Amino acid sequence: MAERLTTQQVAEQLGVKVETVYAYASRGQLSSERAPGGKGSTFDAREVAELAARGRRTPVRPAAGEPSGGGPGWASEPVRVRTGLTLIEDGRLYYRGRDAVELSARYGFEAAIGWLWGLGTEAPVELRVPPATAKALARAAATLPDGTRLPDRLRISAAVAAALDPLRFDLREQTVRAAGAALIAGMVEALPRTAPDPGPDAPLAGRLWSRLATVAPAPEALACLDRALVLLIDHELAVSTVAARLAASARAHPYAVVSAGLGATDGPLHGAASPLAHRMLAEVLADGAVPVVSDYLRTGRPIPGLGHRLYPDGDPRAVALLDAVRQLDGGAAVVAAVAEVEAAAGPAGRPAQRANIDLALAAMALTAGMPAEAGEVVFAVARTPGWLAHAMEEYREEPLRMRARATYTGPRPQGNEADPSSGADRPGP
Repeated sequence: MAERLTTQQVAEQLGVKVETVYAYASRGQLSSERAPGGKGSTFDAREVAELAARGRRTPVRPAAGEPSGGGPGWASEPVRVRTGLTLIEDGRLYYRGRDAVELSARYGFEAAIGWLWGLGTEAPVELRVPPATAKALARAAATLPDGTRLPDRLRISAAVAAALDPLRFDLREQTVRAAGAALIAGMVEALPRTAPDPGPDAPLAGRLWSRLATVAPAPEALACLDRALVLLIDHELAVSTVAARLAASARAHPYAVVSAGLGATDGPLHGAASPLAHRMLAEVLADGAVPVVSDYLRTGRPIPGLGHRLYPDGDPRAVALLDAVRQLDGGAAVVAAVAEVEAAAGPAGRPAQRANIDLALAAMALTAGMPAEAGEVVFAVARTPGWLAHAMEEYREEPLRMRARATYTGPRPQGNEADPSSGADRPGP
């Protein structure tokens, strides 16, 4: 028979108060049974030992009067997110130990998803939309007003797909992968077609091209878009990935996880940075870099698409994507304009600021005749399997472990001289 501990013994072993032991039990971190005779509770000694070993991984509010650092679950330090997906080190980006630039040169998006999802590059993920979902997405798209932004259509598609999936709350990895593959394809399916349809069996890059461009792609142009998707599939704990992991920590289903990530990309400092860079680069191509950059500086606006704090010597994703853009018809002039922006924005006597992936996406979109919001769409579609990969990792962790704590700066609570329920302090009629 498994050893059982009393509540007091558990409290002593964990170094917490008895009240905190009950908090662990109420949150499902410890299972309790009534003690013989019906007085008090007992706990499985192995569960207690495991909870003690996990240490500070799961934030549980301490009992009144207990120090914030006491007990295994309440950390005075930020939660460190362990991930086996992406490493950024020495100016390089790696997916599961493999250089992302090298991976993007050798494999397409479907194979890169397989690699990131732990299936290997020889098991490319099939991205297909179930027929019923495709019809529902088409009906939903038909109800949207003209001029609805493409990124907004992506968000709507995630909600529609979720409503049609009866297994969305099944968080087993094989189910999440299947739902994710259908969702990625469905997001593209939900966008209006603007170029010839390559067919449902075409790689996702071809289907996405037909929603962003107006002419069929040359092989090198399609390869360029496919490379962009691979380069953007994940980027460690970017803000949208943190949002996705937070949702997964609360055991939100994969569609909700993706919706959380999509919401975080709507700001101009993350996924929506590329449209700003697109407009700036179009001005540079028309008027030259010096007057455009000067106008940005004069008006106090940040120059979009330059610099990245994780890559002080240059974003390797941007270098790889700009190399691919340079091979396209008209791409050399656009890449030259990027170089002019870098030079014009660099302080005199100091190294020029380097283009980041947002500016490289803008260069690709301009060269391909895509609209300004194309880069934002490519970013969101590409990052979706990354969000799901992080969700699958987070589902294996303790739930609700990513509970932040605030430093309160408001007025201190006033004394409770009167019972609010008595009405003594209520104003008269």
